[in-house]
Amino acid sequence: MGNPTAFLNIPRHEAGYRPVDERVNDYAEVEMTLRPGERREQASRCMDCGVPFCHWSCPLGNRQPEWQDLLYHDDIRGAYELLTMTDDFPEFTGRVCPALCEKGCVLNKEHEPVTIRENERAIIERAFAEGIVTPRPPKKRTGKKVAVIGSGPAGLAVANRLNRMGHTVTVFEKNEAPGGLLRFGIPDFKLDKRVIDRRVELMKAEGVEFKCGVKAGEDITASQLLDDFDAVCLAMGAEVPRDLRAEGRDAKGVHFALELLQQQNRVNAGTEVADADRITAKGKHVLVIGGGDTGSDCVGTSHRQGALSVTQIEIMPKPPVGDNPATPWPAWPQVLKTSSSHLEGCDRRWLLDTRRIIADKSGHVREVEVEEVRWEKDPETGRMNLVHTGNTYNIKADLVLLAMGFTNPVAEGLLSQLGVALDGRGNVRTDASHATSVAGVFAAGDVASGASLVVRGIASGRDTAKAIDIYLSGR
Repeated sequence: MGNPTAFLNIPRHEAGYRPVDERVNDYAEVEMTLRPGERREQASRCMDCGVPFCHWSCPLGNRQPEWQDLLYHDDIRGAYELLTMTDDFPEFTGRVCPALCEKGCVLNKEHEPVTIRENERAIIERAFAEGIVTPRPPKKRTGKKVAVIGSGPAGLAVANRLNRMGHTVTVFEKNEAPGGLLRFGIPDFKLDKRVIDRRVELMKAEGVEFKCGVKAGEDITASQLLDDFDAVCLAMGAEVPRDLRAEGRDAKGVHFALELLQQQNRVNAGTEVADADRITAKGKHVLVIGGGDTGSDCVGTSHRQGALSVTQIEIMPKPPVGDNPATPWPAWPQVLKTSSSHLEGCDRRWLLDTRRIIADKSGHVREVEVEEVRWEKDPETGRMNLVHTGNTYNIKADLVLLAMGFTNPVAEGLLSQLGVALDGRGNVRTDASHATSVAGVFAAGDVASGASLVVRGIASGRDTAKAIDIYLSGR
């Protein structure tokens, strides 16, 4: 701890976002960066707590106080080495993680927390820029082969770890390029896809093989995978979206959120999409149903496509602003979150249930009927019950985007071929060692847990890789 009074004298200073009138006209990353000296000042605010709740809050168990001090002393190599001991991909978490660590920062008690996420991003970007990040292939191979199905956060983490342990890893990805949710689900304005390409090229240089455009269960069967590899790791994510049960759901202009986001990311990458197949908010009134991160991404994408207006609705109550006594520090706070996309303009409404989608004579959505609701606690069970008030009104909408989360992985295809057991929610059932009901088959990330955070996917991938290594070595 180089500056023990910094947290008292130096205020929290975030890098901030590019001006709204500039950023809504492109898909470049919205978040700016601080100069190295300013970033070191922010790192100095870390108090090096005796009990670091930032460490406790982080799914990866990152050692934030230690690498904050190294960053403050401008030891980028040391900070990089320490950071990547626990986090395989700081360039991803430093951009899209909700920063659970910052919510656990002790400074939240009386001051503003350390800019941990931004500092993390600064370390990895300087490490790349200064040539510190170089390929580190294993010195020897074990002779064991592992197939990883899916190249999202969990799949990449599994592959990265197993390869460095000396196993020969092949990643099968159904899409045209690696990255999974990182590439096709998260907008470019939050995560530039060149960041993914840079990491993938590094992993290739270290010996990981990527086979894209290969759908496991079709292009390669379950029996082939089991015959050709010593272990298989399922990391396909939870891709079944939660659907809307409302009259008029089949109207034209109603789409799942990922339909919009995936298509726009592909267009940004140079893929040509026919006008008839193009999903666009240009010149339209957009209604986003769902108040989470995916909904926020739809808001930002709609702005960039030229929407006339954007409304986002949520069936849950509006969270408190600032503090919530129901979720005290150091727990994750249930408070109102305002993203960069919301700051670009959005009418946000809460406690609304979608009742009916109203289409014109051509079958295209024009309005959505919503009903005001409230939540009441059952005095006997303590459960919250949804109460419909009967008060309804219509929201004008030419494009409706369903962003209500994801339920479970797709069972048809590879999962059914393998015959892996599923849990009550439709996710792949695993034991404490991340093993499925089929010998030699493991599961990591959302395919086993259900939809979760990128950082949790990386943590799951890391732990699953360790379990697979133990299995392969016969320990």
